Amino acid sequence: MVAPPDNDVIWARSLQHSHNGSPGLDGVSLGVRDAEILAVTGPRGSGKTTLLHCLSGQLVPQQGEVWFNNVPVHTMGPRLREHLRRDRFAWIAAEPQLVPELTAWENAALPLLLRGVPHRAAKKAATEWLERLDIGALAKKRPHTLLQEQRQRVSVARALTAAPTVLFADEPTATLHRAERSQLLRTLTTAARSHDITVVLATHDAEVAALADRTVSLLDGRRVATAALPAVSDPEGRSACSLSV
Repeated sequence: MVAPPDNDVIWARSLQHSHNGSPGLDGVSLGVRDAEILAVTGPRGSGKTTLLHCLSGQLVPQQGEVWFNNVPVHTMGPRLREHLRRDRFAWIAAEPQLVPELTAWENAALPLLLRGVPHRAAKKAATEWLERLDIGALAKKRPHTLLQEQRQRVSVARALTAAPTVLFADEPTATLHRAERSQLLRTLTTAARSHDITVVLATHDAEVAALADRTVSLLDGRRVATAALPAVSDPEGRSACSLSV
């Protein structure tokens, strides 16, 4: 094994992974620098989610290496990878993944509570992020009473409350209207930059990719120089312009 460059917080080499015989990743290598916002782009089915799962330790690649701060993630056992995801990583999915029995602030505070942070301190941190995301008034509401966009804001608050080293976001605004999408992304990227959080963002939306410091493109599980992104329609019937990145 070859150790990654010192300035890369995440580093992957020659990742291979298939799903039921279909290639998800085919020899992908990349590095993500400390406090960088990296967009992984490409059309649906290009391998973006599989790549994020491998980089975050949710999935062990069938071949290749994944390193986090010079520690090999691909050789860790399930328990160590679970601790890594709990203590150093955060995840935002396209669909809000909230615990239905918990209130908004309890969902946002959950990563800290699982680490053993005192209840009062965890609630304070979670409430502050809910306020920054303009949903502080909904802190005591349960997920089923919230709108989709509000639930996703709770998901973002939970990720930021965790104070991660690396935040992985897999199409975090895919289900939102364009205005909601823009506002949420501005909040997320501003928070990441102000708190020196490294972000790996998977998207097939050119407008989302444009917010990143750098872009890596995938096509059919391979890293390519460019990948044409399809037009993205908003719920009012307009289409976002497609472009190559």
